[in-house]
Amino acid sequence: MRVFLRQQAFFSGHQKQMFRRNFFRHIPVILLLSFVLFSIGCIKPSTKDSRPTLLKVEDAAPAQLLEQVDRFARVNSMRAKMDLQFEDNSYAELGIAEKYRRADGEVVVQRPGKILLKVQIPIIKTDVAQMTSDGERFRVAVLEDGGSGKYKKFVSGTNDADYSSLQAEVSRMDFDGNGKGEDIKQNVNAFSNLRPQHFTDAMLMRPVDQTNFSYSQSTIQQQEENLDVGKKSPLRNVFRGYYLLDELRKNADGSLTVSRRFWFDRVGTVRLARQQIFDEKGEIESDITYGKTGNLTATGEYDNLPLRIEVTRPKEKYKMSLTYQSPESVSIGKTYDAEVFVLQNSWNLQEVDLDKKLQEIKNQKSPAENQAAQTENKK
Repeated sequence: MRVFLRQQAFFSGHQKQMFRRNFFRHIPVILLLSFVLFSIGCIKPSTKDSRPTLLKVEDAAPAQLLEQVDRFARVNSMRAKMDLQFEDNSYAELGIAEKYRRADGEVVVQRPGKILLKVQIPIIKTDVAQMTSDGERFRVAVLEDGGSGKYKKFVSGTNDADYSSLQAEVSRMDFDGNGKGEDIKQNVNAFSNLRPQHFTDAMLMRPVDQTNFSYSQSTIQQQEENLDVGKKSPLRNVFRGYYLLDELRKNADGSLTVSRRFWFDRVGTVRLARQQIFDEKGEIESDITYGKTGNLTATGEYDNLPLRIEVTRPKEKYKMSLTYQSPESVSIGKTYDAEVFVLQNSWNLQEVDLDKKLQEIKNQKSPAENQAAQTENKK
């Protein structure tokens, strides 16, 4: 019995020693596990990461998108009073955009590409400028320039002409030939860039032409900031879905280029929200956005049309916003005489023909320089 008790005591002591050795051997592992468990229990996000909300989108077939374009194109003529807001983006690369004060505008447009635009000073209703395009040539009369008188001119040119080379010469000549470079730069930029025909495609959308063009539909999601809600709203930053409808032009060599691109907002309903117009090189000529919709005229025939139109001209570096002052007073469908869209110099302003100025510059250049300019324009 004593032997058994001594053996039991021996084994108990031996087991205690083994337990101590194993315990101390596993202390690092125990401490590590305790640290991990403690850390997991104490970790809390210090900041909440705000992610854009993915908005629910609606579906539409290609035929429905084409129908919306044609619904916009039902407007074949219009006369309206509008609020105008001009923004100069000449220094956009530096993050600078200069906004001008709001002006009153009267617009008369008629298909295929005719427009009369009068710009007035609010309240006193004095004309600042009048401009027309008959579809081929544009004419601009600058009637007020703040009192100096040096910018009051009657400028004419061809709609499709490229006056970029004229702008390149502003440091060497001006309309009066007296070499005042800074004054000319402002004149040339204002007169050769702001053309009335830039607004005809925005207000009188061309209808669908499935005979001469092909149309391709795709989808895109774009991250946007919704300024209509508070900064802390979950709908401040959103992913908005769009349908893209590309109008494809077939070239002589068999290739295809985009002529127009339509953006359809798919949130809530499918709405035509944007139109981009491209030149033959595939570069954007006009980027047009359409604001909230409403009814134009008091007839009820022209509903769900945009009440605000914003035209951006990347090449000419400006943006113009046009907002209907009284949508129900808009007149649609009347036919205007051709002379309405041919402005006459009834103010006896100094006349400037940009085509003649362009030809004068070409004559001053050497044949090699003219050839290089033509090659550059074809690229």
